[in-house]
Amino acid sequence: MLHVRSALLLALLSPLTAAQTTDHPLSIERMRARTYPGSALTTQQTLTPGANYTRRVVSYQSDGLRINALLTVPTGTPPKGGWPAIVFNHGYIPPNEYRTTERYVAYVDAFARAGFVVLKPDYRGHGSSQGQPAGTSYWSPEYTTDVLNAASSLKTLKGVNKARLGMWGHSMGGHITLRAMVVSPDIKAGVIWAGVVGPYDLLFKALPQWGRGDPNDPRARLLATLGRPERNPAAYRAISPNAYLADLRGRPLQLHHATGDTHVPYSLSQSLASGLKAAGQPVTFYTYAGDNHDLSRNLKAALDRSIAFFKTHL
Repeated sequence: MLHVRSALLLALLSPLTAAQTTDHPLSIERMRARTYPGSALTTQQTLTPGANYTRRVVSYQSDGLRINALLTVPTGTPPKGGWPAIVFNHGYIPPNEYRTTERYVAYVDAFARAGFVVLKPDYRGHGSSQGQPAGTSYWSPEYTTDVLNAASSLKTLKGVNKARLGMWGHSMGGHITLRAMVVSPDIKAGVIWAGVVGPYDLLFKALPQWGRGDPNDPRARLLATLGRPERNPAAYRAISPNAYLADLRGRPLQLHHATGDTHVPYSLSQSLASGLKAAGQPVTFYTYAGDNHDLSRNLKAALDRSIAFFKTHL
């Protein structure tokens, strides 16, 4: 523990420069330079079908790991070119509590009923997926890697239109969605609910309690490498998706956030919306006065808006 604290102190005094962080695993340029081939989707379990769609637990490959996911596919004849598809990025759930078919049931059902193929990756170390959990997606790239491999795997599925691929993300999954979109141009549109989507200086201020207990956790390791954002802003820009918003090149985002959110501050979505507008990128931002992190009081309205958005842009 002492050597980790010593490394952290040294980094605060002499953090890496932005040029040196091009080799950092979270660097946007480094993430763009690698490949995310995914694999064919392999059925692990067939589930009870929904109203107008099938449900399966499937698996695919990410960094040599078997990652499980929930897959829904509309029944009937696909439209010309194939079904539009959504990679569904769930928020933080303690990995040992996570179950593939639990939580977000109503959300997945809404998109599936509306005629979208939906793939909800479990992320490594979650449920029965192989590998070790990464903590969160803000301090290390593993979950985004799993999601980008999920997107590639989804394209191998018969009946999917490879050109009509979107992402939906909640909370931590919102950060994954934003990072994935600036890394890969294959994601044509994104919807983010209550996302952890601010630049790093705001993340450290807004989420000071997250990941502070263990000096070996990913947040501490990031600080040990880069120092504080205010002391090394160029380095944090190199790893921040918010610094690359212009690279979306017109691919739209829809944001949803409640003013009463006590988990992820509303200011993070405000910051992203402002950044997108400044970068000349299309954004729609829905505010829900007094609602909570899950938009429980406005769930139907938020889902209807999300579905309409994807129907327009995919």
